[in-house]
Amino acid sequence: MGNLIIVSSDSHAAMPSKLWADYFDRRYHEHLPQIQYESDLYSGSVMPLSKMVMGRTEIAEEHLSASGGYRGVYDLDVRLAQMDREGIAAELIYHGDARVGDLAHNVTNSVWPFEIWDAGVRAYNRWVKDTFGAAPDRLLLIGAIGSCTDMDATIAELGWLADQGFTGTFAPGFLTHPDMPPLFDPYWEPLWAECAARRLAIVVHAGFGFEQGFLYEQLDRVNREVKAANGSEMDLVMRLASEVFKQEFFSDIKARRPMWQMMYGGVFDRHPDLRLVLTEVRLDWIPSMLGHLDALFDQNRADIPAKRPPREYWAEHCLAGASFVHKVEVEMRHEIGVPTIAFGRDYPHPEGTWPNTPDWLRDAFAGVPENELRAMLGENAITFFGLDRGPLTAVAERIGPSVEDISGSTTVDPDLLAIFDGRGGYLRPAEGDDRFPEIAPMLHDDLARVCNAG
Repeated sequence: MGNLIIVSSDSHAAMPSKLWADYFDRRYHEHLPQIQYESDLYSGSVMPLSKMVMGRTEIAEEHLSASGGYRGVYDLDVRLAQMDREGIAAELIYHGDARVGDLAHNVTNSVWPFEIWDAGVRAYNRWVKDTFGAAPDRLLLIGAIGSCTDMDATIAELGWLADQGFTGTFAPGFLTHPDMPPLFDPYWEPLWAECAARRLAIVVHAGFGFEQGFLYEQLDRVNREVKAANGSEMDLVMRLASEVFKQEFFSDIKARRPMWQMMYGGVFDRHPDLRLVLTEVRLDWIPSMLGHLDALFDQNRADIPAKRPPREYWAEHCLAGASFVHKVEVEMRHEIGVPTIAFGRDYPHPEGTWPNTPDWLRDAFAGVPENELRAMLGENAITFFGLDRGPLTAVAERIGPSVEDISGSTTVDPDLLAIFDGRGGYLRPAEGDDRFPEIAPMLHDDLARVCNAG
């Protein structure tokens, strides 16, 4: 059958700040100095943490400075070269990278009026099309999402994304504000209908659900306090690690909420062609969560809008992006559902598999049968997004690994595996339902609102 076609469900892009004025609405250029401050604050806070996370010096240099491979975050040729080097035939591209902040539409920004938030989204979407749109078979663009306060304007932007060949859009609420309705609210029906009709997948990425200004305010406070105390870079890193970027931040449960809101709200019944992607939120909680959701569905069947159990929606409408896939997730693949899993390398983030993707895959997928290996590494994504297999097959024959390269008997340096674990929790045990006590109040509140609305 030839080499493996690897389609990564997670990678990132960022517009260099020197290009902001070219894409950002001229009416708002007076705000660019403040947005630049926000970008510098974010980068200056996160990059020192990234260097610490990477572990071994030679890997940190490859990843962050020496080779320049990270420049694929804004350079097409470098991106394609790095994909070729790691055997990646295609990958989804999302906004967001620590080297430069976003234009008023991310949690790293301060609180901006909706019109400026939306202008930043339009600027990013047009830049990413201009920068990476020349390789549509390999680079699958996911649009940023605006405030959605003007639904007509939101639908127009979704139409533009579809016309330009984008694969999907971030879900509404990635960045949120206090008046934003839940995703089962009728307010969102025009958006769901447009995405279903235009074959735009809905993507929920890690970091979903934070309110405007949440992270910016914390970064600004800590940086000012460290500076006032004449603290060192290490002082800053330690304060950020203990007060801001704690484990809870990276494993926040809000990114799980869209799944049950859309399921219980009957969104997939009304829009049977709609597709939902969850990425960089781990997979080891999904089987137990679906069990809880199914049980609640059975208990509330008379009042709930949904026509089918959540597990059926999961199998037919959802894809789990296994960003920097964890060992236990591969072991749990049958519980999760092999057809619903897609590998993601999270290029070029420090917790991701780049620049060590081949070794990461060799260990994670060792001994996995060929049909399952092909499915999780590429075929599931090809089917889910309706990709053209022909061009991807040609690319894979040129740069892709063989089945034996990945699932054969080659062992990986234990020291490297320890680094993977430090970077992305590669060896962490399964979560199961350990966090259900945290999730339950949110879930039951949503369920009550859905039933009352119905």
